[in-house]
Amino acid sequence: MNRVPAERRLPLSLRRRAVPWHRQRPAWREARPAVIADALKRAQARPSGNWYVVGASGALRRDRPLALTVAGREVVVWRGPDGRPLAGPGVCPHLGAPLADSPVRCGTLVCHWHGLALDGTPFAGWYPLPAHDDGVLLWVRLDEAGGEPPLDAPVVPDRPAAARGLTAVHRVTGTCEPEDVVANRLDPWHGAWFHPYSFVDLTVVGSPDEAGDSFTVDVSFKVAGRLVVPVRAVFTAPGPRTVVMRISEGEGTGSVVETHATPLGPDGRGRPRTAVVEAVVAASGRRGFALARRAAPLVRPLMRAASARLWRDDLAYAERRWQLRSTGRFPG
Repeated sequence: MNRVPAERRLPLSLRRRAVPWHRQRPAWREARPAVIADALKRAQARPSGNWYVVGASGALRRDRPLALTVAGREVVVWRGPDGRPLAGPGVCPHLGAPLADSPVRCGTLVCHWHGLALDGTPFAGWYPLPAHDDGVLLWVRLDEAGGEPPLDAPVVPDRPAAARGLTAVHRVTGTCEPEDVVANRLDPWHGAWFHPYSFVDLTVVGSPDEAGDSFTVDVSFKVAGRLVVPVRAVFTAPGPRTVVMRISEGEGTGSVVETHATPLGPDGRGRPRTAVVEAVVAASGRRGFALARRAAPLVRPLMRAASARLWRDDLAYAERRWQLRSTGRFPG
């Protein structure tokens, strides 16, 4: 009998039966709070080198800076003459103008109040910050905020090669702390219960208390009706503010979803704000994937929309966790 090559077979499967949401197997017994809490503690103990994700590489234009507050500090990032990122405090050293509103001319940031030009070198008490562009995300290093021994470069997870990957980055802000975002991602059991529109038939087949320091999940992505794409995914936390989901078996093997949590600073009511920057780097050996890559401008908005829908719910999860922690009502 002639076999159809794996790369030509459709990745779709037909569920034998659709289990109603309320009749799926409860996950609360396996989702032990101590397992999640211990995984979170180990993640928080790993070095970050004081590097923080500030946004998508593609969001940084040649003529305008990218600005935000990180850990309560105004930060501005722009591209120098060679295209590499430059960064520094977002306050002009002359009279305190917001450099976020200043244009970039020939790789130099020009203050729009009085024309002071910053080329990324120290000037009158203004000192540059280390910056890094990994091709997908932008990072800055804040040693004072991080308080760790600095690293020359951030710890960037392994990803599919840029030449064969399709990337989309989504950013959203919530009222919580980075640990609440990381804890959400280190609870894979909630997937099919909290996101039934995207995930079904989820089983955690390996967790840190059983083998290694990762969560291994068998899950199916919903397509339509009973059509699904079954995969095996592994969740790891390489740093205190990062969780990576990597598909280890099934369609898109090697694809990753990186979730980075960046503390911004308090809001007007003194509550912490955290930016969630999620990068999806998809890859596939199928011939049709090359068409998807060529149609990237059309596909990326769909990828970002899928992330936005998930994070609408997951931010509610993280914000609820922070609210309970901050009032001493969190269980455990």
